[in-house]
Order: sequence, then C-alpha cells, then structure tokens
Amino acid sequence: MKIKFYILFLLFTTTLFAQKRVETSIDTTKNKIGAQFNLTLRTVVDTTETVTFPSGTNFGRMEVIRNYVVDTVQKDGKYELIKKYGLAQFDSGKYTVPSLKVFINQKPYFTDSLSVEVANVQVDTLQQKMYEIKPIIGAPSASSSIWKWLLIIALLVGVGFLVYHLIKKYQKKKVEQEVYKTPIEKATSLMNSLEKKELWQKGEVKAYYSELTDIARNYIEEAIEIPAMESTTSELIIALRTASQKKKMAVTQETLENLEKVLRQADLVKFAKSKPLDFEISEDKKKIEKTILTLDRSIPEVVEEEEDILNEAQRQKLIKEKLRKKRNSRIGIAIGAVVGLIIGIFTFLVVTKGFDFVKDNIIGHPTKDLVEGEWVLSEYGNPSVRIETPKVLKRLDATKTLPKEAFAVIKDMQLFAYGSMLDNFYIAVSTLQYKQETQVDLTTALEGTVRVFEAQGAQNMILKQEDFSTKEGITGKKGYGSFSRIDPIKKESTKLYYEILIFSQEGGLQQITILHQEGDEYANQISERILNSVELKKVTQ
Repeated sequence: MKIKFYILFLLFTTTLFAQKRVETSIDTTKNKIGAQFNLTLRTVVDTTETVTFPSGTNFGRMEVIRNYVVDTVQKDGKYELIKKYGLAQFDSGKYTVPSLKVFINQKPYFTDSLSVEVANVQVDTLQQKMYEIKPIIGAPSASSSIWKWLLIIALLVGVGFLVYHLIKKYQKKKVEQEVYKTPIEKATSLMNSLEKKELWQKGEVKAYYSELTDIARNYIEEAIEIPAMESTTSELIIALRTASQKKKMAVTQETLENLEKVLRQADLVKFAKSKPLDFEISEDKKKIEKTILTLDRSIPEVVEEEEDILNEAQRQKLIKEKLRKKRNSRIGIAIGAVVGLIIGIFTFLVVTKGFDFVKDNIIGHPTKDLVEGEWVLSEYGNPSVRIETPKVLKRLDATKTLPKEAFAVIKDMQLFAYGSMLDNFYIAVSTLQYKQETQVDLTTALEGTVRVFEAQGAQNMILKQEDFSTKEGITGKKGYGSFSRIDPIKKESTKLYYEILIFSQEGGLQQITILHQEGDEYANQISERILNSVELKKVTQ
C-alpha cells in the first residue's frame, strides 16, 4: 500500500482532515518570465453566509498583477463564488503559491498550495550581441548602519561629558581665584559688574532683578550668617530683625522696609511677569546699595555669643544642604567617570577588535553560547535517531495533535524538540511507525512540511531538495531553503534558514528539522555539527 503521507503536517495541524470548502486551481504550472498565471478559488456557500477572499500584492514570491471581481453563480438555492487572480514572477525558477486563507462567516479555510515553474526566455546569441554580467553591488546592512550610528552617538556623549567636565573645572578655578577679603568688598564688586552688563537696559529685567537680589542675599548670608538664599522674603526679614537684636545692630525700620520692598518687587518680576518702569529699577538698585552699606556699618566689630545668632534648626539645615550638594557632586563625578571609562573601553575594543568581537564576547550571542557549551549525544524515538545536540531535546506529546483518522495507519509517533520557531535556534526530531508496510514519497513529505511553515506564517518560501546519505549508507531526502516571518512582538520581518532530513524505512519514518536566523555563523556551525552526527537505527518490530 503506497500512501503519500505529510508527516510534519500531521504532527502540527489537522487542517488537511477538515472538510474542504474552497477548491483551488491554476490554468498552467509552467510559464515564461513575466507571463500571467491564472489562479482560481471557488467555494459554494449559503445565501446568508459571508465570504472574504485573500488580498495583497504578493502571494508568497508570486506577484499579484491582476485582482478580478468575484463572479457569483446561483445554484440550487446556494451561491457559487469564483475569485480569480493574475500572478506573475520576473525571475526564473520553481515557486510555490502558498496556502491562502479564505474566511467564511469569520472562520478561516485554507486553499491548496501549488507548485509552478517560471522558465527563461530563450535568447538568440547569434543575432543578438552579448555583454558581460555586471558585478553585484552589495547593499549596506541595516544592522551595521544602526550600530554605526550608536557608536557615533556614544562617542559624542563621551566627548560632550569630557568638555562639560573641563568647562566646569575651569569655571570653578576661575571663581576660586576671585577671592574677596570681606563680604562688603564682594558685594560692591558684584554690583559694579551687574551695572556693566546693562541687563535691564537690554530688556532682561527678570535676569537683572535675580542677580540684584542674589547679591543682597549673599551678603546677608555671609556677613550676618543668616540662610538668606533659601529663605522667602518674609522669612528673611524676620530672621534679619532677630539677628539685629541679638547682635545689637543699629538697623532702622526704614532700612528693613526698603529691603523688603525691593525683594517683593523682584518676586513680582520673576513670578508674576511684572515690568517696573526705568526710574523704579534705578531706585531699587539704590535701595539695595544703601541697605548693604547700612547693614555693614551696623555690624559690631566684636560679636558676643555668636553661637546663639542662628537657631539649631537653621544650623542643621545649612549643614545638611552643604553635605547634600557635596554628595551629589561626588556621585555625579563618579557616574560620569564610570560612563566615560565604559565608553572608552567599548570604543577601543570596537576600533581594535571590530564590532563583531564586542557583540559576541561582551554583549553576548545566544547561538555562540550553544556552540561553546557542553553537547549531548543521545537517541530519540523509534526507529531511533542517534544525534548530537547542544541541549537535550524535550519529549513532546505529538499524538494530541493528530485526528482520530490518523490512527488508522499510524502505530506509534514520537516528537522531541528544543526551542521554538520564534527562538534563535530550533531543532526537532520526529519518528513514526506505520501499522502496515508503507512506502512514503519523501518529496511529497517535504512539500507537506512547506505547507506547515506557511500555515504558521512563513512567507516567500524557497524549497530546494537533494539526496542525503548517512555514514551507514541510509539514503533519504534533504530539503533546505529560506523564508520570511513576521515577529509577533516586534512586528519586524526576519529571514530564516531551514534544513530538513527525512528518511523512510520499512514500517517507519524519521525526520530532523533545524531552523535558525539566516546569516548566523554560529547557528550554521551548530547545524553542520548536528547533521554530521546523524546515525539511524533500523526498525525494530
């Protein structure tokens, strides 16, 4: 009994055993480059059922060049819907029109996949002059471009941090050089500098009042030892009255009122966007100068009981604030130094060793870890497959995926796998025994595997086949190629490479499937080592 059996299709889905509601046909399976293939989908439905046919610009690697209107024919109280597509391919080779989804009352039904061949157009080399084939121009890699920009950004951040650190160091050194003997000398110098800037004359009234009041507050904080910079206007006036009484300073009420008026005027300018007149600004400057001079003259030369000027809460507040600023400064410098060091080391390694070295050995590479890990040599299934893998394959219950009809011909089936189709590397070993002697068409089985991949979201599927022999001389089929898959999380297209070995022995079938990202050199090494280790055992009855 000869059975054309789709082994992986039975392992992963029951679609083939469902009731077929969509018929698939094509006018020809062989055509010239650019010529149109006419694909027809046909279904019969009740008058109340809704049908949605597939749409898109490509079916697999076949381009949809025409999308015909649905034809409707009424038969025996039902509708026969006929949907036609015009497909074409502009490169020679063998292609597969993948299984398509047709929704009937929101329920998906799959069409049959079809194999077609696109032939080259014959060229008369005697009449037409031939030219040399132009070399292939390599396209820049998207991933290398991204890493190039990341490296440039990292270098700019490192340089920016270094420049910022040098500027801050220079500014700190410059400030330290401007040492004043007394607070009044510092206040006088800063007032002169403020006038030279001509801020309010240029319209920068807010900046002018901010610097003017800061000069007054700084003087009061340094000369009278009141936390003026962090106090509100009301708190500062109250603290100044208290300090003048304790220090026995001859400060008049007029002096305090003038200072309070200027501070409140500054608050209005800074927070309420008030704009005083020019003569008011000039008067406020004179009031600040007079207040500073009056306070300086009123400070006694010898101050008794100096420790009682500030209350304990104010002293503790000042101490904590200074410690906090110093700690934050140290933390910022430490973080910057660490970041700069990391960037420097990373840049040095990329320049000297190359980015691939850094990515594989520092950032990490999942398939590289599999290559360098401890491999396992074990047997799986019956008829057993002896194979060496980077990880132990886990047994899966494949019988739950089979319909009852399958058990009419299947005696036993076992499935072992590591990873999944969404991981960086996937390997599966499956074995199957029939109840009766069965002759399996390996080419058909490989095409069934292609259908499984397409049903699971594979696009632009390419399948190549060749004969394969183990060390013991057992012959089988090897299928290999690539396809695209949309990552369900990142919503990005990924190119995958697959290899399939399939063998048929009397009463049994053995299959090995390997899947990984295309271009992964470590995955290629794993795949090669696995395939070279394959040993098959004869069927045991």
